[in-house]
Amino acid sequence: MQRGKRRIAAVLSAALSSLLLALSFAAPPAHAATHNPVVLVHGISSSASSWNDWVANFTADGYTAAELDAWSYSWSQSNVTTARQLATEIQNVLARTGASKVDLVVHSMGALSSRYYLKNLGGTAYVDDFVSVAGTNHGTSTASLCAWLYTSCAEMQTGSSFLTALNSGDETPGAVTYASYWSNCDEAINPDSSALLSGATNVGVGCVSHTDTNNDPGVYEQVRAFVQ
Repeated sequence: MQRGKRRIAAVLSAALSSLLLALSFAAPPAHAATHNPVVLVHGISSSASSWNDWVANFTADGYTAAELDAWSYSWSQSNVTTARQLATEIQNVLARTGASKVDLVVHSMGALSSRYYLKNLGGTAYVDDFVSVAGTNHGTSTASLCAWLYTSCAEMQTGSSFLTALNSGDETPGAVTYASYWSNCDEAINPDSSALLSGATNVGVGCVSHTDTNNDPGVYEQVRAFVQ
């Protein structure tokens, strides 16, 4: 009887040892992020597909699909509505990846809803780096062409009440690290200097068209280095 008990105990001990060994080599949870997830926010009359080149570049540089979120939204609505939806999107990304913060990379009008989120919706607690690429941070005269048709476009007009409130006080709030990349021949932002942010690292990228700034490989290299 004692011999049988010893044999059973030996078998159980060997099985437990094998289990512990397997657990010691187990991969980390799939949701554990290696980098801060990058949330990419497009501009007016655009979609998540405008980031395809940069998503491919980030992937080639070691980011996983889970760490890249090119987000689409209804660009004709108020930037305030978009900011609230962005807040939800970022919480979903954090829950999905297990990260505590994201890096927020935005293009054109996407800067407005994203900055509203940071300033008014507690976004600074969830964003590590903020990158504006050809952002319409202080408005543009070209918005007059569509202001009569779209709320978002009216808010993007230089001197609008939305922009006056957004740019009052600190333009770069919280412990977020801010950068703004701008072109000196941006046909959509007039004046070009409207893209600059007080308190941010403002970087001129040379003569790059507005629609090319968020798929240009040279601009990408600078942005990736900033968010690393």
